[in-house]
Amino acid sequence: MNAESKTYKFKICLVGEEGVGKTSLIHRFVSGAFDESYIRTLGAVVSKKTVSLGSFEDRPVQVDLMILDIMGKRTFLQLFKEAYFHGAKGILAVFDVTKKATLRDLTKWIDGVRESVGSIPVYALGNKVDLVERREMEETEASDTLRAYECPILYTSAKTGANVEQAFQSLAKTVVETAKLE
Repeated sequence: MNAESKTYKFKICLVGEEGVGKTSLIHRFVSGAFDESYIRTLGAVVSKKTVSLGSFEDRPVQVDLMILDIMGKRTFLQLFKEAYFHGAKGILAVFDVTKKATLRDLTKWIDGVRESVGSIPVYALGNKVDLVERREMEETEASDTLRAYECPILYTSAKTGANVEQAFQSLAKTVVETAKLE
């Protein structure tokens, strides 16, 4: 017996300081590629990808993700958060493991989104783990800083692809599970 698949449509946002790798993570996830050149995001850029999550309640589940890449300036966050975050169902909050300040500032981003849309699921991504020799923090620092948010923390590399697919898939699965509870 072939159960009909269920498709959800969700908006998710990547947030974090400028230069942490949000655009590169999205590019790696959507196209499977990495570009060395740095291109600053102006405003917000939308990407889309459909992911298959396996079965829930004996039905195949797919999620059409609308992925917002938000400019990494907190002034932008304050000015436009209502418009850009409206309807978001999940957050990938990104920090750069080679820049300790990006972890400390991440809490402001998560708080800013949640002020607009409520307590939606958050996954924190410690990006650039491929730059081992430049790392400025231990994993315990991230778990201590983000403990109050009770969010999973994954360590990613847009360059090598490490944990990138898992990050988006895990958030999508959590959002589906959250939606089923509502």
